[in-house]
Amino acid sequence: MALYKLEDFAADYRDADSDNYDITNFDVYSDVDDDKVGTVKHILVDDAGHFRYLVVDTGFWIFGKQVLLPIGRSRINYSDRRVYATGLTREQVESLPDFHNLERIDYDYEERVRGVYRTPLAERPLEASTPIETSSPLDVSSAYVDRQPVTTTPPTYDRETYRYEHEPNLYQMNPRDHQNLRLYEERLVANKSRMKTGEVAVGKHVETETARVAVPIEKERVVIERTTPEDAGRVVSPGEADFRDTEATHVDIYEESPEIRKEAVVREEVKVKKVVEQDTVEAEETLRREELDIDKDDEQLRRTRR
Repeated sequence: MALYKLEDFAADYRDADSDNYDITNFDVYSDVDDDKVGTVKHILVDDAGHFRYLVVDTGFWIFGKQVLLPIGRSRINYSDRRVYATGLTREQVESLPDFHNLERIDYDYEERVRGVYRTPLAERPLEASTPIETSSPLDVSSAYVDRQPVTTTPPTYDRETYRYEHEPNLYQMNPRDHQNLRLYEERLVANKSRMKTGEVAVGKHVETETARVAVPIEKERVVIERTTPEDAGRVVSPGEADFRDTEATHVDIYEESPEIRKEAVVREEVKVKKVVEQDTVEAEETLRREELDIDKDDEQLRRTRR
């Protein structure tokens, strides 16, 4: 069963039992002698998102050691920013394995932790205000309850079938010890709506213009040349000379004239379509958020610590 730090599992995580109230940096006290054990450094959840352990830095109580506290063995006091470790003793903390990183946590490691916290089934309830007997290791089968010896058989589990639900006294959260305080905040919710912003009409109309065209044409004309033949002055015979008044030569003259007409041709084709352009619109709004106000009664705290 994999474990994750709460801040890595999901930033906006909300556990069904605790509503994700952040208890990191809460002081941890033993409810046996009201002695400060350390500080909550991390919250560990399983792959289903349920709280399983608190990582406690023991600070100067046992210098340089971090240990796991099952969530079911804790009692949270939000107003005092404290977590009370139920029945925890210094001897138990000294017996717990050091917590260094999640990669080293496996079934065997958790069994070492559970072996320290497991208590005989006939032991007094966890809410008792008097000191509770130190939890027995797995190989111990007797304990004293109200100064009467009780012999029990520690439960045995299989690594393949073990579930946290098998030991609710270690992993179950309850409203009495894990009270909820919901803090609300506002957040921006961005949606989009589609609306008509305009209309484009595409049509055509007729424009007129005066066009000029130059057409080259040919015209024929008659050119009359008068020349003196080489045998000019030669005497001709009487029959060669034919004098007639009606003799004439006819020459047809032609010319070209332009023929101008109009015809319609396809000039261009216009396609009308729509394209979608992407743009980012930034919005700014003032958000409200609830923060926790803690009003400590120093006199009451002094009486509690006596």
